Amino acid sequence: MHKKCLLIGVTLGVLSVILGAFAAHGLETKISLDAQQTFETGARYQMYHALLLVFLGQMDRITDTSKNQLCILILVGVLLFSGSIYLLATNDLTAFDFKRIGFVTPIGGLILITSWIVLGFKISRITS
Repeated sequence: MHKKCLLIGVTLGVLSVILGAFAAHGLETKISLDAQQTFETGARYQMYHALLLVFLGQMDRITDTSKNQLCILILVGVLLFSGSIYLLATNDLTAFDFKRIGFVTPIGGLILITSWIVLGFKISRITS
């Protein structure tokens, strides 16, 4: 068991539920339907990766060093991908134009894709 991955996963999962509920109930009259759906996409991908972290934390056959690397990749990816989506979806509510930082969304997505590829590579190297 890798406690750090589990705790990060649980934290991201809790925040995903809170942010999803906030989008559905707190933002419904403040942003467009498209923006709400965009916000919910960020929450959904955050939850997918929260569950991945919980799964990763339970894997006994992957080294702690590999788990640390994957946890960092996933956390950074979620912060950049989902975080930028949250900011972009609520752009009309602030004075700052978050579209200026929109370039980080695909970078975060690429980091998340990379984390899945690295995990697949680590799993493929496990000997029975």
